[in-house]
Amino acid sequence: SRPLCLSLSFLISLVAAVEMAGRGKTLGSGAAKKATSRSSKAGLQFPVGRIARFLKAGKYAERVGAGAPVYLAAVLEYLAAEVLELAGNAARDNKKTRIVPRHIQLAVRNDEELSKLLGDVTIANGGVMPNIHNLLLPKKAGGGSKSAADES
Repeated sequence: SRPLCLSLSFLISLVAAVEMAGRGKTLGSGAAKKATSRSSKAGLQFPVGRIARFLKAGKYAERVGAGAPVYLAAVLEYLAAEVLELAGNAARDNKKTRIVPRHIQLAVRNDEELSKLLGDVTIANGGVMPNIHNLLLPKKAGGGSKSAADES
């Protein structure tokens, strides 16, 4: 009779462990588990669920894998953080506390990789990059002007 008692207690503890792990719901389980978003599971700020919905609605493919919207959200979040950091630096260089489209334009066009990525993009109210042609700059008064006169 003793071995039966040990195996019965083992089964009861096994069932309790499975219930505590969240496998299956029992009738008297009480409060339901709080839902966690896929964004919080991935440690992201960008909405994974919304991106998944856009991928499905956009008909890019017949089916969308589970990892695709997470990866895309991570890439978009990284690019946004990169642009925001550079634009914040541009705003601080201009002694401003608010980022305006001009700062985003300066940040993107001064960064080689972002400028290549957003080469055909027009940023509204971004202005143009400051550039003065070398011929229009005033001549230096130093030793550079004497070299042409000495040779003739």
